[in-house]
Amino acid sequence: MSMLFSSRRQLLGVATALPLLSLPTVLRAAEPDLSALSDLTEHTVPIGAPERRARLARAKALMRAQGIGAVLIEPGSSLIYFTGVRWSRSERLTCAILPVEGDPCIVTPFFEEPSVRESLGIAAEVRVWQEDQDPLAIVAGFLRGRNLSARAIGIEETLRYFAVDGLARALPAAKIVSANPVVRGCRMIKTAPEIALMQAATEVTLAAYRWTLPRIEQGMSNREIGALMNAATRKLGGEPEFSLVLIGEAAAYPHGSRKPQIVSDGQIVLMDCGCTVQGYQSDVSRTFVHGRASAEQRKVWDQVARGQQIAFAAAKLGAAAGSVDDAVRRYYATLGYGPDYRLPGLSHRTGHGIGMDGHEPVNLVRGEATKLAPGMCFSNEPGIYIPGSFGVRQEDCFYMTDAGPRWFSQPPISIDAPLG
Repeated sequence: MSMLFSSRRQLLGVATALPLLSLPTVLRAAEPDLSALSDLTEHTVPIGAPERRARLARAKALMRAQGIGAVLIEPGSSLIYFTGVRWSRSERLTCAILPVEGDPCIVTPFFEEPSVRESLGIAAEVRVWQEDQDPLAIVAGFLRGRNLSARAIGIEETLRYFAVDGLARALPAAKIVSANPVVRGCRMIKTAPEIALMQAATEVTLAAYRWTLPRIEQGMSNREIGALMNAATRKLGGEPEFSLVLIGEAAAYPHGSRKPQIVSDGQIVLMDCGCTVQGYQSDVSRTFVHGRASAEQRKVWDQVARGQQIAFAAAKLGAAAGSVDDAVRRYYATLGYGPDYRLPGLSHRTGHGIGMDGHEPVNLVRGEATKLAPGMCFSNEPGIYIPGSFGVRQEDCFYMTDAGPRWFSQPPISIDAPLG
């Protein structure tokens, strides 16, 4: 159930992404022995130039079908996806223009050009602007030179307003449209190399869980557990993205609580963790009990496990993405939860898209009409949350194949064996 770290993990103050140096002195004095762990990612293959050329060809085909002359993209996962350029956003615009014909163009400040070229992974023109120039005038000049200024210009959905407004001023006659049919049309359908990297990231997360769970002791805080998980993830070759740990009543609130959380016997522990390998993410949640589970905890855990299987079975090729969420909610309603998104019950969507970003379009949520197709990847995380008591969430991701859905990680079958 990952989100951008700044929007969820930092907001909640769940400092589980901190290094081990952030742990109390008593724990720092005996840092965990990671010697049994080894890098699981040594043989992963990063996305290369042939894959990016195929992406650009797909984008151009979609642009032609949509009547779009070019697509404008700022730094972020979509820029990396198409060009390889890894850059940060600032008040100084760096962007890519993907034209319907010919090579793309990267527009960047003059003094940034050498750095931007370091990660450029495709054949592309680079145009620079000086500090006293308008970068959108450079963009407009490229579009005029390619005879595209009179055609529809697609805007990637995360492009900032100042860039959209500046382009409209520089090309007042241009038709500015959403680039979602192009960018989503490419990124939503993962190729075999992408799925292999997501599988590798999942294997790292599962291995980190296997190392961490036996080391959870009574009296540990959620932050200490998250730090152990992150340390294991790094040793295994992944880059930690999030390690959300919720204990006891905090597990009833899907994104946590600021209240102190300490492990004690009989309490639910909900862990939601993921990492990145070669730019692609994992997202796996496990819920278990430290000590002996109560009858109520077992009942709810089993209901959630069944909900996951119902969602998986509903993920049929050609089905609307929203129908997966509908299937789980119908089942939970028969148990007396809800109705709809009300508590106690499943208060959030059943799943989200995943790939280079922890959350990508589209979601498994009511009303989403997008049809499931081979290559689409989703989290499957129906939870049951009981405010004032506890919550249970099991999360495993899956991808669609020609034969239907396939798991990245197999769901456990018992609260007593959360890792299978």
